[in-house]
Amino acid sequence: MRILAVVLLALTGAFSPALADCRQSPEPGVDWKGCSKQMLQLPNSDLTGANLQGAFLTGSLLADSRLAEADLSLTELVRTSFENSDLSGANFEKALAHRASFAGAILQNARLAKAEFVRVIFDEADLSNADMTKGEFIRNSFQSANLSGADLGGSNLSRALFQGANLAGASFEKAHLYGARFEDTDLASARGLTQAQLDSSCGDAATKLPPDLVSPTTWPCAPD
Repeated sequence: MRILAVVLLALTGAFSPALADCRQSPEPGVDWKGCSKQMLQLPNSDLTGANLQGAFLTGSLLADSRLAEADLSLTELVRTSFENSDLSGANFEKALAHRASFAGAILQNARLAKAEFVRVIFDEADLSNADMTKGEFIRNSFQSANLSGADLGGSNLSRALFQGANLAGASFEKAHLYGARFEDTDLASARGLTQAQLDSSCGDAATKLPPDLVSPTTWPCAPD
């Protein structure tokens, strides 16, 4: 019996997932899965392809960095800065963010499905072809951002700011747009929009609409 127990213990260890070494130096492909990295100061770093799944990055500075194809799913991002960083193809599925900044960042083909982002800044960011389905993007700012081809289906965009954003081919199917601001924005080629969605949102005379929709009588809205 004692020999059998030793064998079972050895097999259990052999098939246990390896734990990340949170002391690894920042470099491409670094494995910081589940690591606590609050207040990390790493501007201008190369973390291409890094595994940051479930990491705690609250208060961290990762501006002007390279994180293409990095896994940031389930991360905690409170007041974290990714300004002007390359996050193309990065995975933020089910990540939690509050007052974080992605201003000027590249998020082409990034995955933000089911992410919970509140009061996050994406001004002038490139989110073209990003998967943002079923996400919570309440009071996010997408002013002058490129969201062409992005899929926002089923997402909550309440009171989000889209003034001046590129929304060509973006999908809003079943998205919640209560109080979303589309002043001076071109929605003419956006997909999945309904009159009911527009009626709950805000725009002005400069907002361009798909041919089958009309400007609500409640436009323009009072300042929020």
